[in-house]
Parts: sequence; C-alpha cells; structure tokens
Amino acid sequence: MKFKPSEPWRFLDAYRGKEFQGEWPNVKETFHISALRYPDNLCFRAFSPKEESFTYSEAERKIREVSYCLMSTGVRKGDRIAVSGKNSPEWAIAYLGIIYAGATVVPLDYSLNDAEMERLIAFGGVSRLFIDKERLGRIQGGLSAVYSLEPGADVPFVLDMTGPEAECERAEGSDIAAILFTSGTTGTPKGVMLTHDNLISDCYLAQGNMNIFSTDVFYAILPIHHAYTMLAVFFEAFSVGAATVFGKKLVVSQILRELKDGHVTMFLAVPMLFNKMIAALMAGVRKKGAAVYGLVRAMMSFSGFVKKVFGVNIGKRMFGFLLRNLSLEDNRICICGGGPLPSSTFRMFNELGIDFVQGYGLTETSPITHLNPVEAYIETSVGRRIPGCDVRIVDPDSDGNGLIYIKGPMVMKGYYNNPEATEEILSDDGWLNTGDVGHQDEDGYLYLTGRAKSVIVTEGGKNVFPEEIEDHFQLYDDIDQVCIIGYTADKALRSEGIRAIILPSQGYLKKESDEAAVEKHMNDIVAEVNRELQSYKKITRVTVADHPMPMTSTKKIKRFEVIAEYGD
Repeated sequence: MKFKPSEPWRFLDAYRGKEFQGEWPNVKETFHISALRYPDNLCFRAFSPKEESFTYSEAERKIREVSYCLMSTGVRKGDRIAVSGKNSPEWAIAYLGIIYAGATVVPLDYSLNDAEMERLIAFGGVSRLFIDKERLGRIQGGLSAVYSLEPGADVPFVLDMTGPEAECERAEGSDIAAILFTSGTTGTPKGVMLTHDNLISDCYLAQGNMNIFSTDVFYAILPIHHAYTMLAVFFEAFSVGAATVFGKKLVVSQILRELKDGHVTMFLAVPMLFNKMIAALMAGVRKKGAAVYGLVRAMMSFSGFVKKVFGVNIGKRMFGFLLRNLSLEDNRICICGGGPLPSSTFRMFNELGIDFVQGYGLTETSPITHLNPVEAYIETSVGRRIPGCDVRIVDPDSDGNGLIYIKGPMVMKGYYNNPEATEEILSDDGWLNTGDVGHQDEDGYLYLTGRAKSVIVTEGGKNVFPEEIEDHFQLYDDIDQVCIIGYTADKALRSEGIRAIILPSQGYLKKESDEAAVEKHMNDIVAEVNRELQSYKKITRVTVADHPMPMTSTKKIKRFEVIAEYGD
C-alpha cells in the first residue's frame, strides 16, 4: 500500500527569519504564529463547571500576563514550574505562561497523592506550582510560590495574574521545554526531558500522515498532563490555529454532550472508551431485533468494503442516525492511542463512516512515531512511521518480531537526573529501545506483538505476550478489567502457564450476585476466548477479582502491581 506523506508545515517558511530562526520554531513562537494567523479563531473552550472560551488573541494576552507576573517575581530561563489539575483552559494558559516566561513546564498527574506529588516536585527541583483550588495548602515543601487554576482561592488565580511587560531569554530548540514523569515509576523517578525541537518537530511531522486544519475542533478528555493528550490534542490544535474543547470527566453521558455541544471534529481517546461506545451502540441496534441487526451489519460491511477498496465514504450518510447516538455527526477523525485496540472496533467505526485510525508512540518519543493515514489505513497496524522517524527491528524471531528501536528528532534528550536509566534505553547514536516487540512491513507500517518485559515463556519455549490475549476480551460487556499474567507451571523447567485476572462489570454483578454463578460465567467467557487462541496461548488459570485493579491515568492496568498482588 503506497502512501506519500504531505508537508503541511511548509507554511512556516513565510515566518522563518522573522518570527523564528532555524528549522523549527520553539513552543512560544509556534503559539504566537497561530495567534498572528488566526487571532479571532476559537482557541480554548470548556463547558464545565461553567462555559468559557478564549480566542487566540485573548488566550495569548492572558498567557503573556501570566509570564509577566512570573518574570517580575524572579522566574528565569530554565526554572522548573509544575502544573497539575483537571483539564481546563486555565491549565493550558498556565502551561503556556510558563513557556512564555522561558521556564520549563513539569506537568504532574493530578491523580497522584500528596506524598507522591511532593516527591516528584522535590526530585525535579520544582520551584513553583499551579494547581486546582481544592488541593491548595496540601502540597508542602520547597515551593517559593503556589498559584490557583480556579478562582476564589487565597493565592493568585492564573487569570488574574499580571505584571510589567518583559521579554524572556529566547529558548533554543535544544532547551528543555517540558519534563514528563512516566506513570508507575518506582525507585529513582523517570522524568522524560523533551526539548522544544522534540515537541514541535513531532507535532508537525505527524501531520505528514494526517492533515489537520484551522477549522478543526479537538477534544481533550484524557488527562492533559499525559504526553498523548498534551501533544496529539493540545499542541496539534494550537499549531494550526484549531480549537481545543476541555472535558473534565470520563463519564460517557457528559462526553457525548460535550462532543455535540462543542461540534468536535477530532476525537482522540483510548481503546477502553472506544470499545464502550461501539459496544453500547451495537447493543442498542441488537435490541431492535435480529432482522434489523442483521441488516445494519450487512450495510456496515458493504460500507466498509466501498471505503476500503474505492476510497469512497458512504457510511456517514448511511448511518447518520446511529452516529447521532454517539454525538459523532460533526466528527471528522477519531484517533485511538495509549494501548492495543481490537481490529473489530477499528473496522466498525470505519464502516459507520468515521475516519478512525490508530497511532503509536511513547512519552520518550514526544510521543507520536506512527499514525495511520486515513487514506491508507491498515486495521491490524498501529500506524505508518511519520516523516523523520527511523525504525529498526532488533533480534527478530522466525516471525520477524523483535525489539523495536526508534530514532528521530522526536526522541527525548534523556531522563532528568537519571543517567543510568538513560543509558539503558538510549544509545550514544540516538536509537531508543522502546521495550515493545513487533515487526514492520516494507511500507513502514508497524505491527505490535507486546511488551518485552511482560512476556510469558511457556513450557514449549514459546513467547506469549499478554496484550495479544487481552485483546480478545475487550468487547465482552460483562467484564470491566482483564489482566493476563504468567504463573510458575514448572519450577525445574522455568516454564510459565497463563493466568487471567478478571473483574466482572458492575452491570453484570447487579444481575448476578451468586459467587459460584459469577465464577462459572467468567470461566465460560475464558473458554470462548481459548477457542480462538493457539494451543500454547490458552489460559489455564482464572482468578475472579473482587476489587478493581490499579490503573494509570490513561486507563492502562498497572501490570506489575497486579503481578505483585496475584503472582506466585
């Protein structure tokens, strides 16, 4: 499948030598260029707890005022300032205000407890903090100033901050723009140092695989401190003068309302959310009877065939009545990232007329390295490598699967104050060991098998990747969570069996409270899944969990914490 990337970043040539120097503008210059091009375009919008919006000119004025306040109170280039809170325009203004002051942003996960947040603040040498009002006064130690992201507090509110006009020392492309702490860190924290060039090159190069426009509206529903939402929503939107709608809660009813009211055209989310949406939609169709369901599925298959083979999207007209149920009637593109997605979910969204694609990357790669072009998507692939990204498969097995190494301008500078961890993952000549296993085809499409560190080695010496098995459970409504881990099957041979830790859904438990019946039903589902699996991948031990498994802020199960609790 041949696909020729575009170069939509060429508009920057008109501003080079005037608004910036070198190959890429820094983050401040990127936002400023959009404010020059589209001063009256909607920039930031939120509906909860109250509706508010900012045009690009209004947003930049507030961003500058925040930067003036910071500089007037002693902030200088390279100082590290944290921002933590629920998604909001104020979060975005604080983030960019820090950048406009020449400082380095340290976005912190708002779900961290106070002690964890204090630990990262201390490790990162953070001097100041922007945070939601409800947690003011709870984070102690080492901070010279604290600011509120919400009004009504005893400390300065971000939208009220101002000071005498000033200009900071210009940030070079190699300067650190942001330090992002990866989830689930133990021991010495891993703070990913991303430069201005890392972030801006990745932002624009990703557009080589997908055009976005100043008329687009992005939806920030996943936590914005995370690299995925920060770059693929927040940065991508302001790089072209598009709008960002901020959502605060992962509640489906609220999401559907904000998608509709915000006229969202670019919806980025994780597999869990897309799986729930398509499952709920198809369950509604199924309730109308077998004949209606069969007709709709046949029409979907025909729509998907026409779209895939002829490149003509007839689904949106055919299934507008269904898309309205998902508030996707204004949607242009859906992008899934942050974890493996069943190809069936990918296929059904496309059949309904949504340009639905997958992407891939890591925090350490800013994060986008692969993105499926909407004109040439492959359902089983996580995407085609973006321009400027080199990929190498190391020590491939007989199926061509090996460790994935990546090199390019999006690869991080290293881990903050952690040279040992940097040396483990990043070679002297710039190749990053992703820790993921997979293969790529001749056209640069990547296919993931799993994480190298979570591999299960069976008695026959076969490598089994948990993610491959977990994918088979994603559309079972009676299961909320599943985590596949290994257990010791034979100590002498050092072989492992395959175990499923399953949390039944609350909806199912409301209908069935008998413990024995619940356990039987979960085992029946496992038996169904086992019939789809190769013999060496079959699950041989099942545990029904009675409490939720720990998850990251992007709704991925913390596998190693589950192993610590259930492993033997």
